[in-house]
Amino acid sequence: MRMRKKKNLAPRMERCARLLIQDPQKLLGHWRDLMPDARELRLELGCGKGRFTAGTAAGEPDVLLIAVEVVPDAMVVAMERCMAAGLTNTFFIDANADRLPSFFAPGEVDRIYLNFSDPWPGNRHAKRRLTHGNFLQLYRRVLPLGGEIHFKTDNSGLFEWSLFQFPRADYALSEVTRDLHGGGIR
Repeated sequence: MRMRKKKNLAPRMERCARLLIQDPQKLLGHWRDLMPDARELRLELGCGKGRFTAGTAAGEPDVLLIAVEVVPDAMVVAMERCMAAGLTNTFFIDANADRLPSFFAPGEVDRIYLNFSDPWPGNRHAKRRLTHGNFLQLYRRVLPLGGEIHFKTDNSGLFEWSLFQFPRADYALSEVTRDLHGGGIR
């Protein structure tokens, strides 16, 4: 489902300007300057309306969370949610995930979240999936040895396809379950 265009997007974005990183390349290697006492630096790719972003940031105030979203109409909702909650450990980047290595230094990111990303059905769109081998190699460039990717989806086709992509890109699978909402990890 596509996000509806917001008529008042510009003023809403302006009100949330303190959360939007306008030039993320300038912070390459210096993201922790935004929150020097941060225990970890985490990325959420495709934050959408920010329910997970705000909940995670509120639950772990000692973690610096950078949310990356390419749809401003969704991102503004996420930023407003974080502003309303008074969060100071969350920032946003308006960009595609393929630009991560130009924003983050090698090993700078401790964890990456991929939550309910677009499944891009059909083989011709496979390279757009955030679990495609090309993206997994990009993530390796910004994660340290032992860094983590947390992947959640309710799309069974994307899930099954991704189960093969992670090992092909030399990631070890752990805590895998086919029942996202119940039954525990198998």
